[in-house]
Parts: sequence; C-alpha cells; structure tokens
Amino acid sequence: MTQPRATLVSLEATPWYHVVSRCVRRAYLCGKDHHSGRDFEHRRGWIVERLEQLAAVFAIDVAAYAVMSNHFHVVLRVDAERALRWDRAEVLRRWTNLFTGPELVQRYRVQPNALGAAEIARVDVWVATYRERLMDLSWFMRMLNESIARQANAEDGVTGRFWEGRFKSQALLDEQAVLTAMAYVDLNPIRAKLAETPETSDYTSVAERIAGLRKKPEGAEGGPEDRAPLMPFDATGRMATAIPFAFDDYLELVDATGRVIREDKRGFIPGETPRLLERLAIDPEQFVATAGRMLRQFGSAIGTPAHITDLCVARQARYLRGMGAARALFERRAA
Repeated sequence: MTQPRATLVSLEATPWYHVVSRCVRRAYLCGKDHHSGRDFEHRRGWIVERLEQLAAVFAIDVAAYAVMSNHFHVVLRVDAERALRWDRAEVLRRWTNLFTGPELVQRYRVQPNALGAAEIARVDVWVATYRERLMDLSWFMRMLNESIARQANAEDGVTGRFWEGRFKSQALLDEQAVLTAMAYVDLNPIRAKLAETPETSDYTSVAERIAGLRKKPEGAEGGPEDRAPLMPFDATGRMATAIPFAFDDYLELVDATGRVIREDKRGFIPGETPRLLERLAIDPEQFVATAGRMLRQFGSAIGTPAHITDLCVARQARYLRGMGAARALFERRAA
C-alpha cells in the first residue's frame, strides 16, 4: 500500500533523504534516445543547475546527485534550524525568488514601513506558510521537477505529464545509511557502464567535486551567487551541516567500489578495507552488493537494524522492508 508522504518524510526521524524521480514517458530525460535518434544530453545540465538554484533558496542542501537517461538520484539534507532562524524579510526574499506572491507581500517587499499592524499580521501568516515550504522536501522536488518538465515539454513540443506521479524517497537514518546512499548515487554511471572512473562520471556529484579540486586553488571564490555549492565534508564533527566523513576517505571508498563493479568481480574489495567501512563497521562484501541494488534491498528507510526498529515503533508499523539487508550490511561480524 502506498504510504502518505508525511509518514515517509519526518524530520523528527532524520533530516537526510535519498530521492529518485523517473520520467513517465518513453522519451528520454537525458542522453540519446536510440528510437528517435535525438540527443538530450544537454538536459543533464538543466537538472544540476536547477538543483543548485533551489539549494540556494531552500533550507535544503545537496550532498550527492547523479543524472541518468530517464531518472535522477539526489541525496538531500533538510536544515530546519536554518529556516527557523530566518527573519520575515529573509523568508520573503527567498520565496519571491520562486513566486511573486500576493499583492500584500509585494507591497511589503517594496515599502515595509508603509503597512499597518493588521497588514503586517497578514504578511506574517504568509511568512509562516513560506517558511514551512522552504524546508519541505516535497516543495523542493515540486519546484525542481515542474521546471524541468516545462522546459522538456517546450523543447519536445508536447504537453502532459513528464514525471511519474510521485518521487520515491528513502529516509537515511544514520551515518551508515548516508554513506551507503551517497556511494550508490555517485556510482550510478559506473554501474550502468556509462563511465570507467568516478572523475569521468559526468553529471554526478563526485565528478563535480573532483573537478572542483583540480580547478580551484584553496581560498578561490565559489560559483554564481544564485547557486549553492554541494555540501562540504567534515570528519571532525564540528560542522553540524556537513557530510560527516573526510572527502579523501569517501573518494577512496567510491573508487575501490567502482573498480569492483566495473571489473564485475564477486562482491568484495581486494586489498585493504577502505577506512570508512572499518570506522562504521560496514561489511565490505555486502557494501559492494548494495552498491548495485540498494533500491531493491531497502524500502522507505535505510539504516542500522536498531534505527529501522526505532522507526517502526515511531510509525506504528509492524515491518519495514530492508531489515535483513541492514543486518547483513551494518552488523559486521568479527573475524
């Protein structure tokens, strides 16, 4: 049975989510459609650009992404505390980057001191609504998918639905789940045999990060002001809104797993176990296997068995798909 979105996305459970959107039409989102001969490769850039634009508006950060031929993956973190710190003017500034808003909001933006107390109170009602939307995963995905659908439909000269009715989301309940989902996302092109290495995996977050290291000296300025960069890595734990690993360790893991997938070996990483798997007590063989079938192994949530059990209790559910995979992946037995 399909679950209500409110039960799948709960910031009380976790701010981290893996999200997938797929096209409903046979025509490709990106890449080359071999049936028609048309090349839609440029649309990959639309997705990445829009992701960065929305991350600069919403209190939602992008940790990882991969844009494929008929779908895309993204790992997001919702920062509700950031949204709650925004004052009235900041909320309205951000929201009006997306919509003009009602006339009263427009008047406040131009001359805030010209409004009376009753009008300010009405504006504050809108501010409360906008604040909630700016930290809402569904609104973020709506703004992303609707804009891409309009561009693609205009280019194709058609109307109608472009995406499937609902995006798929998986709650990432702990560090182990975040690491597993990010690697799964970044390895998509290698798994699909579209790239040989992480740095050649076009339109993925790992390739963007590697390219950034090569192009920008330390202390160099970032990208356009209307776009937000990818989330930083921080293994020290001092940055609450960072990915809780060292980038070098993450890159080592993705590279080692990618080589196994590319060479079609039987599910293990030869040589020394990557440091992140050791630190998080993740089984290397199961990690490689999960890198190819995470969506099938887990349901609406990914995490250690203890965290999945806690979520079952919170949702008043008897069962969540993925408990067996969680035990195999995250309960590493001592040798």
